[in-house]
Amino acid sequence: MPAEPFTTVHGRAAALREDNIDTDIIFPARFLLITAREGLGRYAFHDRRFAGDGQAIAGFVYNDPRFRAAPVLVAGANFGSGSSREQAVWALHGLGVRAVIAPGFGEIFHGNCLRNGIVPILLGREVVTALMDRAEAGLAFTVDLAAQTLTVTGEDPIPFAIPRERRLALLNGWDETDQVINTHGADIAAFEAWQRRTQPWLHV
Repeated sequence: MPAEPFTTVHGRAAALREDNIDTDIIFPARFLLITAREGLGRYAFHDRRFAGDGQAIAGFVYNDPRFRAAPVLVAGANFGSGSSREQAVWALHGLGVRAVIAPGFGEIFHGNCLRNGIVPILLGREVVTALMDRAEAGLAFTVDLAAQTLTVTGEDPIPFAIPRERRLALLNGWDETDQVINTHGADIAAFEAWQRRTQPWLHV
C-alpha cells in the first residue's frame, strides 16, 4: 500500500548501542499471528520495553519520555538481520520511526524499509558511534531525503545515498505498483497501443 510521502524528518533520535538486533527483537515471533498492519507499534521491541508482568523496563531508550516519539533511530551493525518478517518494519513505523541509521543492515530488512516509508541510512561505524553520542545528548536530527543529507543541530550535513528509484518512490509515497506506472507509464501505454493495432483479438 502507498505510504505518506517522505520529504524531511526532524526530531530527536533514539540510540541503541548494540549490534545484531534482529527482526525477532524488533518484532517477536509470537506476535506474527496478528494480521493487521496498523497498531503494530505497540509490539516494537516488546521484550526490551516490557517485563513479564507488563511493566515498563527502566533504562530502555523507548521507555525514556525524551525519546519515546523519536522519529530517528541510531543502531549498531547488522540491524534487522534474521528472518524476513515485514512486520518488523511495520512495527517500527507504528512506533514513529521514519529513518534508521546504522553501519549495516539485514539485506531483506533494508529492502522492506525502502518499500514501507522508512529511510535506512548506511554510514561508517565511527560516524554512527558519534551520532549515538549526539542522540543521547538530546540534539535534534534532520533527515532531508531530497538532498540526501543528515544534519545534527549545529553541525555540518552528512551525505548519504539512497538508490534513485527508491528515493523517488519514497519522496512521492509510491508503492511498487505506483512506481512502475509513474516511471514506465509512457512505455506501457505505447506497448498497449501497439498491441491493440497488431493483436486486436487480445482486447476483444
